[in-house]
Amino acid sequence: MQYIPNIIFVIALIAGIGYFTKNVRKIIRNIRLGKDVDRTDNKKERFANMARIALGQSKMVRRPVAGILHIVVYLGFIIINLEVLEIIIDGIFGTHRIFAFLGGFYDFLIASFEILAFLVFIGVVLFWIRRNVIRLKRFWNPEMKGWPKNDGNLILYFEMVLMTLFLVMNAADLQLQNLGAEHYIKAGSYPISQYISPLFNGMTEGSLILVERGAWWLHILGILVFLNYLYFSKHLHILLAFPNTYYGDLKPKGQMDNLEAVTKEVMLMMDPNADPFAAPAEDESEAEPAKFGASDVMDLNWAQLLNAYTCTECGRCTSECPANQTGKKLSPRKIMMDTRDRLKEVGDNIDKNGSFVDDGKQLLNDYISTEELWACTSCNACVEACPVSISPLSIILDMRRYLVMEQSAAPSDLNNMMSNIENNGAPWPFNQMDRVNWSKE
Repeated sequence: MQYIPNIIFVIALIAGIGYFTKNVRKIIRNIRLGKDVDRTDNKKERFANMARIALGQSKMVRRPVAGILHIVVYLGFIIINLEVLEIIIDGIFGTHRIFAFLGGFYDFLIASFEILAFLVFIGVVLFWIRRNVIRLKRFWNPEMKGWPKNDGNLILYFEMVLMTLFLVMNAADLQLQNLGAEHYIKAGSYPISQYISPLFNGMTEGSLILVERGAWWLHILGILVFLNYLYFSKHLHILLAFPNTYYGDLKPKGQMDNLEAVTKEVMLMMDPNADPFAAPAEDESEAEPAKFGASDVMDLNWAQLLNAYTCTECGRCTSECPANQTGKKLSPRKIMMDTRDRLKEVGDNIDKNGSFVDDGKQLLNDYISTEELWACTSCNACVEACPVSISPLSIILDMRRYLVMEQSAAPSDLNNMMSNIENNGAPWPFNQMDRVNWSKE
């Protein structure tokens, strides 16, 4: 009978980690649905970006209030959960505060965890106030209605409860230590929970053990639930910010990619020795012509799909977007959220059918409208603003390419310009023979 709690703990641990692993594999599979792109160059620069942007939060602090609060909550939550290692060992082997033998260093650790837990709780409350009382505009855009809004609040409630359980657990533990209860050895320093502990004065030893064990179980089970909640939440960025910043595009922000098929065709046209009537190579004649641009998530590259899963929905991109500021329909945040939603839909389709079965939908039109795509000025403000190196612009450009090169569906002004370039060698509607007439005046 004495081993039943240990067995239950091990089962809960295996189930929680197993379900999390299963969902991580789904995410990796979905990201790999994208086209291949080489992001293995300049490893030194990529590691530096990851250390500076993901770990160092360098782009977060450009908005000091939110940035500092985020650093407190993020680092505090991560460091506090180092204690999970002790909880796991205690849960498996039935011990209590297994690392207490560290003595003074253990006291320092527990004291640090408590102070950080208190700061995390304060930070989370302030984040909740910014969202729901001050109601910052970027958290109330149309794309934030429903689940995105609830998700943002739910994660804050999660963190409040976990920090509270941690402090209550320590407060009850401190009371039991003072009572000399069996197994509750004198260990740790409690700068915060010592002020909570008096709330339990007068309780019997049995009641205190019930409170301490209840908070302990709820804390570890809450962490496992939180871990698995990430798959359904925008908070995947806790894990994906690191690979996303590592695999970020290192090209100058104004430099656009050229389509290989188009470049090859242009080079062929410019080669005076090329035979335009030559038959294509055998492998080329049998290959399906490459699709220009993107109309669905499978047409994007894997780095763009990683971007979509990493999006924090913070809205900094949208708040910096000049098109959005002037009332246009475009929201770069919505572009990333739509891409992720469509990718999840495709993944669910694969889970159900074994392989993707055409569902009559695509990213273009069903999720992202042409009005949104053509409202973009290609200024890169959204890319510069993103705290985790996401590029909504790259997706917008690829979808525009599809509209122009596959559907000839560019706006009339753009079509006129391209026709002028084709016929006159310039964007203006003047014959090449008349281009210097202005100088005669």
